[in-house]
Amino acid sequence: MKLSKFKFDLPKELIASYPTPNRDESRMMVVHRKTGKIEHKIFKDILEYFDEKDTFVFNDTQVFPARLYGNKERTGAQIEVFLLRELNPDLRLWDVLVDPARKIRIGNKLYFGEGETMVAEVIDNTTSRGRTLRFLFDGTHDEFKDALYTLGGMPLPSYIERPSEPSDIERYQTIFAKHEGAVIAPAAGMHFSRELMKRMEIKGCEFAFITVHSGLGNFRAIDVEDLTKHKMDSEQIIINEEAEKIVNMAKAANKQVCAVGGSVVRALETATTTLGYLKPFDGWTNKFIFPAYDFALVTSVVTNFHMPYSIMMMQAAAFSSYDCLIEAYALAIKEKYRFGVYGDAMLIL
Repeated sequence: MKLSKFKFDLPKELIASYPTPNRDESRMMVVHRKTGKIEHKIFKDILEYFDEKDTFVFNDTQVFPARLYGNKERTGAQIEVFLLRELNPDLRLWDVLVDPARKIRIGNKLYFGEGETMVAEVIDNTTSRGRTLRFLFDGTHDEFKDALYTLGGMPLPSYIERPSEPSDIERYQTIFAKHEGAVIAPAAGMHFSRELMKRMEIKGCEFAFITVHSGLGNFRAIDVEDLTKHKMDSEQIIINEEAEKIVNMAKAANKQVCAVGGSVVRALETATTTLGYLKPFDGWTNKFIFPAYDFALVTSVVTNFHMPYSIMMMQAAAFSSYDCLIEAYALAIKEKYRFGVYGDAMLIL
């Protein structure tokens, strides 16, 4: 499979800059991969396609306000700092990306907030754009995190051409977000409202929650034509015994196992045994799924409409089939579906 096969012309006006007012009222395209049938629905209609004991697997990661803007010492140049991962809570060490990278060197200090309420020092260059920062902060770790949350903005993807707003703190997050660590929201999960999940519960659907701390590797450009040569960034996965039990009961009863989002698909396929059952997992994965791929556990997928050349689009094509997905995307553009993390949903059955 070649990278160029995932090129398509996406009108800029179809990239969603804001979410729908109500989580469960985005549009939803339903794709029946075996027959090729396509239906147009509203997301809360998803209940029509699932029965008692069918199981939804959600990613309960929590996105943190990872984008900061600071000023370089002496010159005052504005520097964007994107927090990737906390390396050492005691020493306030963080792995970050900086932009523009050429202006930052080891030993430089950056000042954040009015009155320079936070200072960070560059102590290492890890990649061409990456750095390790040590934040100089007198106070407890909780006080330090509170300061970061006050100064930081939600890390909206770059194709949303607006700054983060206060409303994004709640909307660029699922209602079941619990474990902090992601810099990319599990977009498919953001369509689920409390009311919808209550209706699903009443119908008898089962819920399993796993944790996948999604990183920027999902948005990183692929620079090879042959997809077998692309190396994914690693993501942390935590699947506990409770989730394993719920998913495997559905598998054994021949019920649906619906993966809500690409991060869940990767995690389940990473932690599935050769017999097609889930096992507990606490570690990292760099699994890259693209056509053709033989899925062992997942029977249905909730996803969004993704950008050209994107890893998420490739993964959806692997599940639905390449031809099926390309046809669905062409129809989505014709019918003016909204693309991106704040866009509309696709249910692949």
